[in-house]
Amino acid sequence: MKFFLCVLGMVMIVEGLPYFAFPEKMKSWIQTIMSIPEHSLRRFGFVLMAAGLCLVYFGMLG
Repeated sequence: MKFFLCVLGMVMIVEGLPYFAFPEKMKSWIQTIMSIPEHSLRRFGFVLMAAGLCLVYFGMLG
């Protein structure tokens, strides 16, 4: 559980960093994301999750 909380905290730091460092740029990126079709965003999200799963899997092997 301690490891899970550490990982969750790191994810929150990485996710929040662009909003803290570049708030005006993030607003324009969000505007761009709003114009992308939902099926494309869903596909992109799936690819990111699959890549993350692969990284975790290979990280656990080594």
